Amino acid sequence: MTNLNTEPPPLFAAREPIFPRRVSGTFRRLKWWIMAVTLTIYYVAPWIRWDRGPSLPDQAVLVDLANRRFYFFFIEIWPQEFYFIAGLLIMAGLGLFLFTAALGRVWCGYTCPQTVWTDLFILVERWVEGDRNARVRLWKAPWTATKIRLRAVKWTLWLLIAVATGGAWVFYFTDAPTLLGQLLRFEAPGVAYASIATLTATTFVLGGFMREQVCIYMCPWPRIQAAMMDEGTLTVGYREARGEPRGKHQARSATPLGDCIDCRACVNVCPTGIDIRDGQQMACITCALCIDACDDVMDKINKPRGLIDYVALADGAGTGGLALRRVFRPRILLYALLWSGIGVGMVVALALRSDLAFSVEPIRNPINVTLSDGSIRNAYELRLRNMTGYPRDVAVSANAEVPLRLELQGVEGATVTVPANETLRQRAYLTSAPDSPANDEASLPVELIVTDAAGGAEAAEDTVFHGRQR
Repeated sequence: MTNLNTEPPPLFAAREPIFPRRVSGTFRRLKWWIMAVTLTIYYVAPWIRWDRGPSLPDQAVLVDLANRRFYFFFIEIWPQEFYFIAGLLIMAGLGLFLFTAALGRVWCGYTCPQTVWTDLFILVERWVEGDRNARVRLWKAPWTATKIRLRAVKWTLWLLIAVATGGAWVFYFTDAPTLLGQLLRFEAPGVAYASIATLTATTFVLGGFMREQVCIYMCPWPRIQAAMMDEGTLTVGYREARGEPRGKHQARSATPLGDCIDCRACVNVCPTGIDIRDGQQMACITCALCIDACDDVMDKINKPRGLIDYVALADGAGTGGLALRRVFRPRILLYALLWSGIGVGMVVALALRSDLAFSVEPIRNPINVTLSDGSIRNAYELRLRNMTGYPRDVAVSANAEVPLRLELQGVEGATVTVPANETLRQRAYLTSAPDSPANDEASLPVELIVTDAAGGAEAAEDTVFHGRQR
């Protein structure tokens, strides 16, 4: 008889603290190197100087929101060139698809900021409290003076890292040395302190306490990755046919056993606390530390490595190593081709772009003006962009099927000076003669041309001249 009073199972499991054990091996060394490189880039990049001339900032990497510019060493992106940023975002998305389809969640396991900072926080925790067993004992121990001291030291170091993380972020948006001085003198804008405080809190909590819960519950990528992976994707897996039945190897064992001795080394090193032997799981971030742990055990019991390895689902219980042939599949090659094509296109566009540009906008109110002598005048607003570090004299001219007189408001002649690294708004007028055929044209195509008086660089834009409206 069914018990109607049975409570439904809980939808959320309380977090069990995870204390990953220290492990050494190929993938652990790779993670150390990637962590060192990525953190160095993040913390050091705002302090690299790059001389662009007297009128431009000398910070190599700068997101100048006030002036709406993005600087990356010799590259300067203006607001109207946002398509370069869009291209980078598309390349980032395709790159994520490419690596996920080829090697599973390598982004999550090696370069995701959550993984990198969690690795750093665990390193500090291990340095202060000891390896896995010592940390487990400390967790279960009552609050004593020793426990309070160790926790205080650990949390202080975590807090310093978090403050450095938040501080480094704001340095990307203004001159780093100047802002640092303002911060130390308490003269910085309030938004700088608020940003640092917010990023400090999130880094401290997410990297120190939530850790794997960010990957399992907060991040959407584990739920999306299934659409990016197929049977040919290489991902970390357990060779069940070789390892089962698992058990302790004894001299007089009556049952033949597989190579797995059920030592749980793979579980103890996992940063998300899963057992890779249970198969593919959403919580697995493909960090491959279980491979290092298992290979170390196999070496000690004189068994071949690779019980846990990078394998493809299509290989089933194969015993081979990292099947690089699985990487070169039509789907992967298509992703690589699209990614490379966009990259090449952006490089070509960047190389061919002009440092002198302008746009023209006809003044619509009114569309035209009839002067006392019967001539027709149209007004336009020109936006002249000088994308260099020095002032430039540019000449403006008009090209149409019938002669039109060009005038620049407030300027003698047709030459105007555009300040360095600025956009100049200039009112221009096109006027037809009283007996010009243009007066009877509802819409006459006109090409406006700007020419650098010194270097000869040229840019052109099409517009129209409106005669009398019929």
